[in-house]
Amino acid sequence: MTIQERIDQSETRITMTVFPFLTNHHDTLFGGKAMAMMDEVSFMCGTRFCRKQLVTVSTDKIDFHKAIPSGSIVEAVARVESVGRTSLKIFVEIFLESMYKDGREMAIQGRFTFVALDDNKKPIPVLEGLDVN
Repeated sequence: MTIQERIDQSETRITMTVFPFLTNHHDTLFGGKAMAMMDEVSFMCGTRFCRKQLVTVSTDKIDFHKAIPSGSIVEAVARVESVGRTSLKIFVEIFLESMYKDGREMAIQGRFTFVALDDNKKPIPVLEGLDVN
């Protein structure tokens, strides 16, 4: 399997409804909840890519382009963007969709970096032991 095929197979999506208990005083999704969703979906994507223990080591710029109102459907899509020796960079987008209208739009995007760890919590090569060409 090529690295590109692994990337394609590891793309991960999660979807949820924005209920009022997830919103702030503006009746829009809490930014921290959105970031947690992004961290979770990127973790799943990275784990699916390399099947190793991963930890988040950084987030790059997260852009909140559009407020997400209560009563919306959101979908977070994560995709491996680059592979380092011991790290993965994963790009995440959250899409906003009205429950009662067609269409969707990108609302939030950002990048998350993960490092692969061994059982002693030491960094290990991401591609080690994988059948990739």
